[in-house]
Amino acid sequence: MSVVSQVILTADDELRYPSTGELTNIKEFFRTGEQRMRIASILAENEKKIVQESSKQLWKKRPDFISPGGNAYGDKQRALCLRDYGWYLRLITYGVLAGDKTPIETIGLVGVREMYNSLGVPVPGMVESIRCLKQASLALLSDEDAREAGPYFDYIIQSMS
Repeated sequence: MSVVSQVILTADDELRYPSTGELTNIKEFFRTGEQRMRIASILAENEKKIVQESSKQLWKKRPDFISPGGNAYGDKQRALCLRDYGWYLRLITYGVLAGDKTPIETIGLVGVREMYNSLGVPVPGMVESIRCLKQASLALLSDEDAREAGPYFDYIIQSMS
């Protein structure tokens, strides 16, 4: 949910006008809009490159994942892992665009640990994969944009840890 939506819903729930502080938050949201759109565009336009680079990093760190018996062994399993990379990257762009972590939480993190555990996917491996996704993504951004986008990756990492 965007800052604007949050302010409106909160004020309406409390039957009041938005406060000066809330209006300042909305002003900041609009001020950073161009940056958030730029970050989301760069990530979306480079999804394939980011997924390839981050998976290469992960397989180098954890070759056991793609070895016989590993969770990403075989073309089908590896394709599923790469699909998840793209899905998490898309979640990141939702959070960046909204200027809030709520879309990441509500769309992607509710029940994720339980899902991976039920599928036999090691959650620490998923955490490491998100770290690789973060590194590959932030390498394409300016320092300022990387500082803005980094916390959204960290939120997923912390939520899974």
